[in-house]
Amino acid sequence: MPKTAIKFQAVSKHFADASYPAVDNVTLTINEGEFITVLGSSGSGKTTLLKMVNRLYDCDGGKIELFDEDIATVDAVALRRRIGYVVQHIGLFPHMTVAENIATVPKLLNWSKEAIVARVDELLTTVGLDPEEFKSRHPKQLSGGQQQRVGLARALAVNPKIMLLDEPFGALDAITRLNLQNELLKIHGGLKKTFLFVTHDINEAFKLGNRVIIMNEGNVCQFDTPKNIMNMPANAFVKELIDAARGQESFWGERA
Repeated sequence: MPKTAIKFQAVSKHFADASYPAVDNVTLTINEGEFITVLGSSGSGKTTLLKMVNRLYDCDGGKIELFDEDIATVDAVALRRRIGYVVQHIGLFPHMTVAENIATVPKLLNWSKEAIVARVDELLTTVGLDPEEFKSRHPKQLSGGQQQRVGLARALAVNPKIMLLDEPFGALDAITRLNLQNELLKIHGGLKKTFLFVTHDINEAFKLGNRVIIMNEGNVCQFDTPKNIMNMPANAFVKELIDAARGQESFWGERA
């Protein structure tokens, strides 16, 4: 039996002046080593769900457990240092080199200089960047795709069991995005970590996720494999998503 990595138990979050909860009584379980994508339109609650895992937002109701530990009982800063977090706009420190960016948390945890240097080189190689070429560069000297790879390396620095990725490829061009999707699948397959990846792109969600959470207005509409969702949409909203994706496919077929 696989270990449970993340468990949401009747989790809710409501922001002031909102007409409906950002997350509404969500209960689901994610196993260790899964690649879970969270799909939904803007305002569906997908990013809020993600941010509650590392306590950037605290639950208004319910409980979240990571490996059977209630995150409300853990210091928020200490919790975040155990979780990798990658966002769309990367957030690299512009005054730091690539190596210094990746080393941020290891330095806070008082790793030795030798261990940090070795880890930086290892991670740059993992994300497909030559350490000798890139570790002394600054973020402004990198392309968007290269910056996103460095952001991923930084999130992996302390070997977290859980990675949270919030639309990390949303601002990239189509070719770079496709290449990074393929790279991320290889990285996940090699590391066997638990990935929770937010996207509004159905093709990206179904390509990357071994299971997909589909959200709408704070609710989980369906949580299943891409194949089961395509063959058995749980409600009208999910069916509309599937029909829209198939409509895009037919568009290319008509013009071939």
